[in-house]
Amino acid sequence: MSTSVPELLTGLVDDAAVFPPAGTPLPRAVAAHREHRAAWYAPMVGPLLVPASGLGDLPALLGPQERLEVGLVGDTGLAGLPAAVAAVRAEPRLVPRQVEVAVAKRGEDPQPGLRTLADQLSGWPDLIGYAEIPLARGLIAALDTVAEARAAGAWIAPKFRTGGLAAELFPTPMELAAVICACRDRSLPFKLTAGLHRAIRRTDPETGFVHHGFLNVLAAALRAAAGAEVIEVAELLAAGSAGAVAGGVATGLHRPLLVSFGSCSVAEPVQDLVELGMMAA
Repeated sequence: MSTSVPELLTGLVDDAAVFPPAGTPLPRAVAAHREHRAAWYAPMVGPLLVPASGLGDLPALLGPQERLEVGLVGDTGLAGLPAAVAAVRAEPRLVPRQVEVAVAKRGEDPQPGLRTLADQLSGWPDLIGYAEIPLARGLIAALDTVAEARAAGAWIAPKFRTGGLAAELFPTPMELAAVICACRDRSLPFKLTAGLHRAIRRTDPETGFVHHGFLNVLAAALRAAAGAEVIEVAELLAAGSAGAVAGGVATGLHRPLLVSFGSCSVAEPVQDLVELGMMAA
């Protein structure tokens, strides 16, 4: 058992406490994030994710000398993103690390939104932009566009949803495996959000939805990066055995594909990783 956070898990979980299903009020989320940053598992915790619509309430919650790393989620859309970035930059106690925004709704063409975000990012050279792309028609062409933008120097990467309030928002292991391998083939790091609260794939007893495990995804991404075919990657995503999944990450030293995932709970991932013996206080 590790007595510290291994490099493989560093920065793995972005703190999305203010977003559903937790929906933690911002004052409580900021206070809890301070505790996470002071805890023994702090290296595993990424920035606090804050919606653009809630930025106005944030400065009053900060101490005079505090520095808070944040990821800006553009819930007001692409059009509202420049003003939100400007608001973050105007507050010296906020340290922006990334922006995340949906470039299209499900069923819409993501290309116009991708072009807009790439143009915006050219003015923010210190920020990485995560373009949330629906797992729907037009996805592969969108990944090609992201790869072209990265080749031209843009700090942009795709972001995908792996859950939600309806069963169809949870991609199957084969669907998610195909996406992971498509990113691998284009040298695209990616971020995930929604549904990834526990380490191992499981069925939610209240909704009946089958949730992906974040450790399954990490193991699958490592296998994909090593050149595995889609079917092998899907098998790891579908595994319900903690032993099989943990074994899939045992030799990993860093994350070549999966950047991080947003979770409305930091405590649950920590608990699972401790119980699996992957780290300890």
